[in-house]
Amino acid sequence: MKIEFLDKRLEPVYSKVLNKARLSKEDGFCLFKTFDLTGVGMMADLVRKSKNSKKAYYIYNQHLNYTNICKNRCLFCAYAKDKEDDGAYCFSMKDVTKALMDRIDEPVNELHIVGGLNVDLGFDYYTDLLRTIKKIRPNAHIKAFTCVEIDYLSELLNLSISETIDKLKQAGLDMMPGGGAEVLSSRVHKKLFKKKIDGDRWLEIVEKVHNAGIRTNATMLYGHIETIEERVDHLIALRDVQDKTGGFSAFIPLAFHSENTRLSELPSTTAFDDLKNIAVARLMLDNFDHIKAYWVMIGEKLAQVALSYGADDLDGTIIEEKITHTAGAKSAKGLTKEQMETMIKEAGFIPVQRDSFYNEVSHNVK
Repeated sequence: MKIEFLDKRLEPVYSKVLNKARLSKEDGFCLFKTFDLTGVGMMADLVRKSKNSKKAYYIYNQHLNYTNICKNRCLFCAYAKDKEDDGAYCFSMKDVTKALMDRIDEPVNELHIVGGLNVDLGFDYYTDLLRTIKKIRPNAHIKAFTCVEIDYLSELLNLSISETIDKLKQAGLDMMPGGGAEVLSSRVHKKLFKKKIDGDRWLEIVEKVHNAGIRTNATMLYGHIETIEERVDHLIALRDVQDKTGGFSAFIPLAFHSENTRLSELPSTTAFDDLKNIAVARLMLDNFDHIKAYWVMIGEKLAQVALSYGADDLDGTIIEEKITHTAGAKSAKGLTKEQMETMIKEAGFIPVQRDSFYNEVSHNVK
């Protein structure tokens, strides 16, 4: 496939892509710095199609954010509250049951569960949460807790990460989302989320989680104070872990939303940058099978476009996302299965409903 690049610096990168050679840190700089978004996108689309053809995945999932009370209070977070604040909450098992039963007639096959670090919750709360969900939704996968929560729980129990994961697996944990990494930079950590675990600890935990038999996703929060070098270093660090463990299912670039945060003066990410992050991720993360365009953060329309810029997954139906919408997201809080499939078809791809592990639930080829 011949590509005429507006930026000729991309030609040696393209040669590597064609030869399936691993891209370097310098290649990553080049991809992020170029204004030739079309050229980067065409390369990413080539890789995307070689891995997933014309398939575009989605899942019928439900988000459950069990508490917004959090001791960390990161500067970029609009969701977290102190216990005494208006709007602070923590779900009881009765609340959890109601949230699930309200949707019990829908074919939900994944529960996505994350929350704040609420110091009033003991470890039994987390295992009760998992068991309650499994009892109500025995056939759905539970994708729960970030590495931040796992670190907190291991300290709570005074157990190793592997021992903590084993207890959670016994209670029903199937998989983990990839949040909590933000940007794997000590500089950004000190400025924006110094109470949260740092990048080295996140990488250490996620490797142990994979070795304990739990697959995870990986994320990167971009569009705040991070540099291009920090973005590239983040991607390479994830790629290195994947070389060791093979435990990442998908990578999800997360566009920062500043409204109602203590960084509210920062502008929103642009469509150019959103597509660039997806495309560069597809090119740099050669050992990842899937790249998500998280429609909640970039909007439904741009997520459609992203399917031609390296993404092969639009995440899912969500069913009332709270965290990003608290920070000003303008996307819907949830979509129907039909809306997901229409988005994918109109973008020229084949919608494939999947489970948490990319097993096909249904394959619509119309």
